[in-house]
Amino acid sequence: MAKEKQDSKSEKKDKGAEVTPVPDGYEPRLSIQYRNEVVPALMKRFSYKNLMQVPRMEKVILNVGIGDAHQEQKLLESVLDELRTITGQAPVVTRARKSISNFKLREGMQVGARVTLRRAHMWEFVDKLFNLAVPRIRDFRGLPDRSFDGRGNYSMGIKEQIVFPEIDYDKVERIHGMDITFVTTARTDEEAKALLEELGCPFRKRQETNAA
Repeated sequence: MAKEKQDSKSEKKDKGAEVTPVPDGYEPRLSIQYRNEVVPALMKRFSYKNLMQVPRMEKVILNVGIGDAHQEQKLLESVLDELRTITGQAPVVTRARKSISNFKLREGMQVGARVTLRRAHMWEFVDKLFNLAVPRIRDFRGLPDRSFDGRGNYSMGIKEQIVFPEIDYDKVERIHGMDITFVTTARTDEEAKALLEELGCPFRKRQETNAA
């Protein structure tokens, strides 16, 4: 119970107060798949002795950088609306941590937006990302499998937000990309990759990776 209260406070700090409510008793399709299919598969593959050893997804972080956000408020508002539409949660504005004179950047200036997803919203987003958005990427041949950080976390980039089906191209203020980070409890990159694969992450085939 104490951990749940701590997580709740952390979410409000990361994401802001607005969160689309989830119906009572609702469990996302991918969450059910994780429990019924992914957990048994990983236990067999890595010979785990108990369920607590099985890696799980903790959170997914979306980050959009906008270099001139402090000058174009309309663009920033558009990005915030798009992230809210895609994730069902209110993003927060990210600000410069220090001043950089060469870029005319002062500490505290608006530089982008970020949203952190957990629980049902996380599962819904990951399901949509792997099965609907990523396959719509132009000339898509799979996601790179080398973007792990050595601690079981994986990062990927999307060049155009219009791959998400909720985004209306005619209403887009400007085409922009975003960075997406999957934070897992996996102890190794191998385990993290196996978790994402079992969840449907379309990694690029090894021969294609080597050829590239």
